[in-house]
Amino acid sequence: MHFLFALLLAFFVVACGDDESSFAPRDDEPTSSSSESVTPQSSSSVRSSSSTPVEDLSSSSVRSSSSTPVEDLSSSSVRSSSSAPVEDLSSSSAKSSSSVSSSSEYVPFDHAKTLGYQKFEDDGYKTFTDPRNGRSYYYITIYSEYKGYSVTVMAENLNIGDMVLGENDQNDDTKIERYCYNNDTTKCDEFGGLYQWAEMMQLPSRCNTESCDDLIQENHQGICPDGWRLFTYDDYCVVRGYEDINNDGIKGLRSTYGFSGTNSSGFSLVGAGKRTKKGGFDSLKENAYWYLPEEFEGMEATHAHFGVVSALTESAPNRDRRDVKLYGLSVRCVMVENQAE
Repeated sequence: MHFLFALLLAFFVVACGDDESSFAPRDDEPTSSSSESVTPQSSSSVRSSSSTPVEDLSSSSVRSSSSTPVEDLSSSSVRSSSSAPVEDLSSSSAKSSSSVSSSSEYVPFDHAKTLGYQKFEDDGYKTFTDPRNGRSYYYITIYSEYKGYSVTVMAENLNIGDMVLGENDQNDDTKIERYCYNNDTTKCDEFGGLYQWAEMMQLPSRCNTESCDDLIQENHQGICPDGWRLFTYDDYCVVRGYEDINNDGIKGLRSTYGFSGTNSSGFSLVGAGKRTKKGGFDSLKENAYWYLPEEFEGMEATHAHFGVVSALTESAPNRDRRDVKLYGLSVRCVMVENQAE
């Protein structure tokens, strides 16, 4: 009897023993799988068992990665990535960075954002379409009591030409070429193209390194559309509004669109930055630069006059400021027939 009882007890122990090989690994143990799927554990967390312990996430985010820590994402979204950082996703969506690319189309920039308080009335903004590429520009007529006349000027930077990389000079004399900030055409759409002096003037590219003063014309058109000419220092004096009532100085030139101005003149300068003479780009949203259609009357034929307005200072453009012609700067155009002295 005792023997039979002992035999039954031993059988019971073997049948109910803690055999760890029959259980899945615990949460703090790695697994041999390298790509297990993400499985919801509760309304506030997701666990991945690819190679590292996974901690609970916030109630509004989920992220799975085979080699990086898990970070918060936007509400109720999941994204799996094998190696790249994970960006925020919109709510209730899932995206794999290794196989899905964005299919959204670029939306053209709304240049009305850069304009001043002037309305589309007789004395406000109007639009002009460049027939060469079908691009429309806002323009405005600005009167100066100081100068005694007005100029009708584009309220946007010119944007025309084939883009060339910043590392190259604009030396194809058979067509108009432009730089786009950081070689990004969407920056041209937003801020306008950037042009070397000879390109702006539509003179041979050799004019960037030698004097071409004899080729400069009165009301020089350059790359502006027919009926328009390049912006001059006298034009600047008009749009600046010297001695005008309620003169707002440099602030009155700068757009309120990221350029720390009041834009009371309506000129709507934007901080388009520049292409440097070494082929890089800088000063976006900090400075507006433009060449004047004239060379520096000195011993350096490689230099031209230019203007600059900064978002950081109230310094006005200097009549005698000059530098090499190899930068890429913005271009503004003035309507020829509407200037009356």
